[in-house]
Amino acid sequence: MQDTRLNRLTNNIGARFMQWLRSPWRRSSLMLIGLLGGFFLGNVISTTAGQAAKLDVSVAALLIVVTEGISRLVYGNKSKTPSLTADILNAVKVGVTYSLFLEAFKLGS
Repeated sequence: MQDTRLNRLTNNIGARFMQWLRSPWRRSSLMLIGLLGGFFLGNVISTTAGQAAKLDVSVAALLIVVTEGISRLVYGNKSKTPSLTADILNAVKVGVTYSLFLEAFKLGS
């Protein structure tokens, strides 16, 4: 790609935004947002799949594949510090899993 002013501007904006996100408080807040977003996503998935009652097995298989893929991405990396994207994806995965466990307990009682 040519080194145009627009290209340099977009690269600088992206670098500054990533530098802005490196703050520990912002990182923690993004992780919490990811966890709560995953919890909400788990509630939406269980409600939607439970309403149709035809997609239970396929949604469960898809969730297992996605969960294992995220785990492989996060924990299979040999670097000592995972990236912010991997941490947020892991927080979303934990939120979805926790939400589905709570739904199972609600249905079991």
